[in-house]
Formats: sequence, structure tokens, C-alpha cells
Amino acid sequence: MIKSNYENLEQALYEQFGFSAFREGQKDIIESVLSNQHTLATLPTGSGKSICYQLPAKLLDGVTVVVSPLISLMVDQVKLLKSQGFKRVTAINSLLSPQQKDNVLNKLGQYQLIYCSPEMLQQAHFIERLKQISVSLFVIDEAHCISQWGHEFRPDYLRLKYVIKDLNEPTVLALSATATPKIQDDIINYLDLDMDKIIYPMDRTNITYNVLESNHFVEKQEQLIDIIERVKAPTMIYFSSRQVTEQISSQLQRQFPELAIAYYHGGMEQQDRLLIQQQFMLGQLDIICCTSAFGMGINKEDVRLIIHYHLPNNIESFIQETGRAGRDGEHSVSVLLYTKGDEALPFQMIESELPDDHEIKSFLLQDVEGTLPEIKERFLKLQVDQTSIDSQDELIQEIIKNRNKRKEVKLKSVLELLEWVHTEQCRRQALFHPYQSEVRKSSYDCCDNCDFDIHNWHLHQNNKKNRTNDWQNILDELLPIGGRVT
Repeated sequence: MIKSNYENLEQALYEQFGFSAFREGQKDIIESVLSNQHTLATLPTGSGKSICYQLPAKLLDGVTVVVSPLISLMVDQVKLLKSQGFKRVTAINSLLSPQQKDNVLNKLGQYQLIYCSPEMLQQAHFIERLKQISVSLFVIDEAHCISQWGHEFRPDYLRLKYVIKDLNEPTVLALSATATPKIQDDIINYLDLDMDKIIYPMDRTNITYNVLESNHFVEKQEQLIDIIERVKAPTMIYFSSRQVTEQISSQLQRQFPELAIAYYHGGMEQQDRLLIQQQFMLGQLDIICCTSAFGMGINKEDVRLIIHYHLPNNIESFIQETGRAGRDGEHSVSVLLYTKGDEALPFQMIESELPDDHEIKSFLLQDVEGTLPEIKERFLKLQVDQTSIDSQDELIQEIIKNRNKRKEVKLKSVLELLEWVHTEQCRRQALFHPYQSEVRKSSYDCCDNCDFDIHNWHLHQNNKKNRTNDWQNILDELLPIGGRVT
């Protein structure tokens, strides 16, 4: 299956991508998949996971399919690869018109690398076209989504094992930066494959961790403004509420008119989200206020500061989001702002994501599809799809039991993060030690419990911005052109 016009992988890496050497872990992962071994691999955020499937896509005779969670991530990857001379790549998603999608599907076998969402892989026509070509490598990027999102947000992640079987079980590569041992087990169990595990440490030695506690939300806002005043560098501020995201963004725009500040969340139009993301990537924004919908796969090297205004729902999300800082290896800081009672919001979100007993019974007994929030309906449909129980009473009890298990997992995750917030030991050790045998020594200041005082940290990093661009031209560049193979 491997093309033989290269003497070694280093030569292939240099000729195809211009890199003179592999980063830690990349070569081991590539060698594993090229030997047709199903592989689960973890590398720290920002350590070049995409090369682990992009180079094999060049070397294998068949097609590489990459399951990606976000359209914006697919668009960025395709645009970057084409700019680097990798022309036989495409993304199939909802941005394509029906005609563009047909053009791509008609030429599917001419591509080396195809990005798509797990939902697209549930479309029978797409699967039939994939079955007609040779899929040699099936990649699940951000594979922790199988465990974290599969039950409620994206149940089609849990159906990927059937897609893999339909495609005659090509070699599978599951990649993640935040797959804890429990999530690793979940991924392997849900995919139902015999997988080699190549696990590298998740900790990033150039990131300093800091928690700032406050007595009320006014003090929290004052802390936020103080940090931004002293640290004028590319910054991402994470929120759990879309409304608060917009409110704080507007407040900061008034407070710092000299800075370019915008917000991003899942309730915005797709094209608006793509535009904001591109502005941030190009250095035309200093600060982005965002929900967890932003950042996955973002490869901006010079982000210096990650601030969590609200508590994330779990430690894995926290690690994933803080890992978007300092991808160039330079010193960067993670700040979590905590006010007593902040845990109420993630607890409320858990309740809103899972159906109560009445909703479960109504869904099954009355078939009231469309009346429940989409996330609850997805959970219930998945439960029904995965069971062979005929008795409705027994099915109701089974779903209630499964709902309770999910709730317990989610609540435990919030409590673990709260424990970390209040720890008096080294934050780096407390954050990563449960997930890896050794925690590496920090390259800079470690954390506020060890040697770091954020009030003494000043950083002013000038961004060269070009804010006079024609935004329509930028948007045109972002949107993929379907069916073009060069």
C-alpha cells in the first residue's frame, strides 16, 4: 500500500511538507498506521497531530478519510494544505451547494485526503461512493469527542464503528490531545477495534497556571480588566454563556478602544463565525471572547493568554482550551477566574442536556419528536437505537439508568475541576498527574501555588494588523470551491 519513491520517512516529510525532522511522537504514529495497525495516539495540543495523517495520505495508494468535528476546522485545514501545494484534498460539508457536493462526489477517487463530519458519514449516498473507492486510512481527529460528545451533542460519533465496518475496516487512526486513560478506554470500546496505544504526555511545559478567586462578579470583572490592561497580547477568553460572551466583549471594547475585540459562539451564522476565526488567525483581532465552540484545531502560534471566565464542564476541556496558548513554545499563561457559586452554571448545563424522567416517558410513549430540545432528543434517539429491549416499561427504566450514569460522570467531572481550583499543591502536578506517570518540569514559571504572581507579569506583544481588508474577499477565500481537483 505504501508508495516506494522515498528512501525514508524523513525524506518524505521534507519533500512533501518542508520539515527537516519529526516532532516527538509523530514518526512512531506514522510508522504504526503505515504498517496497517489500528492506532490510538495522543500528543499535546499544538504538537503537530495533523502530520500524522497528512503524510500517510501522501504515501498510501488509497484515500484517507478524516472525520473532523467542526466545519471551520475543515476549512482551515483544506485552505492551509492547498497553500502548501497539497492539491488533492477536499472537505465535504454543509457549506457546499448541491452542485458542488455532486462534483466532489463524482470525483471522489481523485482525492488523497477527504475531510468530513461524523454526520456526513451517516448519509447513505456518501457511504456508497466511499465504498466504490479504496479507503486505506480512516482518521478520527479530536477522538475524545467520541467519549465527551457522543452521548448527547454528536451521537453519530458512536456510530462510526458501523461506518468503519461498511468500508471494509481500513486502518483506523484515532488522534487526541486530551484523551485521559478513561477516555482512551471509551474510544477503543466504542470503536470495537484492537488498537495499539501510542500515548505521549499531555502537559505543556511552557504554560503557567493561575487561579484568581473573587467574592462577587464585579470583582471578577475588575480582575479581568486588570489582566488585559497589563498583558496586551493575543488572548482567548472562554465563557459558558453566549449572552455573557457578548456582554463582556462589548464591555471590553468600550474599556479598550485601542484593541480589536470580537466574540464568537455557536449561535452565530456560520459565515460570521468563519470570518471572526480568520480575523483572529491573521492577527487582526487582539482578543476573542468565545464559548467552547471556538478553538478546536486552531493553529495560531502566538496566543499568550487563555482566560476562563466561567468554569469549564470538565478537566479535559480545560486542558484542551489552555493548550491553545503558546504553540510556538514561548511562555504563555492560563488564568481561571473563580467566584464562589460559579459551579452552579455547569450543574445547570448538565441538567439541561439530559432528559428528566417525564421527558423520557413522554418521548417513548407519545412519540413527541420535535418538542424536546435537540440535545435531549439526540440522547433519547441514540438510546433507542442501541437497545433491543421490546418492553416499553423496561426500556424506560434502562434509559433512566443510562441517563443517571451520564449525569454522574458529568457531575464528577465538575467536582474534579473544583477540587483542582481549590488545591494548595502544585497546580501542574495536580492537573496532569492523574493522567500520566510523570509530569514534566515547567520551562518557565510553574503556577500561582509555586512561583508565579500574575500581578508581576507584564507582556506587551505587538500585533501587526491589517484591518483595511475587503471582508468579502476574505470570506470568498474561506469558502471552499467544490469539485476542483488539481
